[in-house]
Amino acid sequence: MDSFVHNPYVVGLVKSLGVILASEIGDKTFFIAAIMAMRNPRLTVFAGALGALAVMTVLSAALGWAAPNLLPKVYTHYAAVALFFFFGLKTLYDAFFKADTGEESELEQVEAELKGSAKEGEKRKQSDPMSSLLNMLFSQIFIKAFALTFVAEWGDRSQIATIGLAASEDPIGVTIGGIIGHGICTGAAVLGGRHLATHINEKGVAIFGGTMFLLFGAHALYTGPA
Repeated sequence: MDSFVHNPYVVGLVKSLGVILASEIGDKTFFIAAIMAMRNPRLTVFAGALGALAVMTVLSAALGWAAPNLLPKVYTHYAAVALFFFFGLKTLYDAFFKADTGEESELEQVEAELKGSAKEGEKRKQSDPMSSLLNMLFSQIFIKAFALTFVAEWGDRSQIATIGLAASEDPIGVTIGGIIGHGICTGAAVLGGRHLATHINEKGVAIFGGTMFLLFGAHALYTGPA
């Protein structure tokens, strides 16, 4: 049992799963899937969104895995620790000090972006024969869910955290844990739709996520580079 708990693959999987669950519930990609699933086939939206997140997870883990081959392991490990503390503190700061500034919530931002992309899509349909051909070959909803999710995830804290984790933990475990975590969050968004999206307490989720980042950072600092 002790060997299983300390298995590098298991540690990487559990840490990655925890980071994704802590950072993706109530995130922009979550709301994209939730809102799109209200008006479109749920399975298609789920496949497009999860496909984008899986590709992003593989790319991020690959970057993290390559980093120790270019820099000494000790540097990449403590860089990952610094990232965990930075995102943890930033998330908690945003939760406590930016909650009442009148800024749009993630849900409101996503709704505005989806309305804008729908209008652009209508214009393309009328003027671009290539769009018509792509729509015949591929599901427009799948492409839209994939593209919007991929762009929203690029540079997101969960992507940076995945890179940092893969630099200090087993990259295969990090990849699988990340994809499982994204599957759980995206599935919840698609099934729950707007009802779940509107009942999420973004401040509470942010506090939980920030705390998780700090705990993982403290654990990595305590264990040190392998």
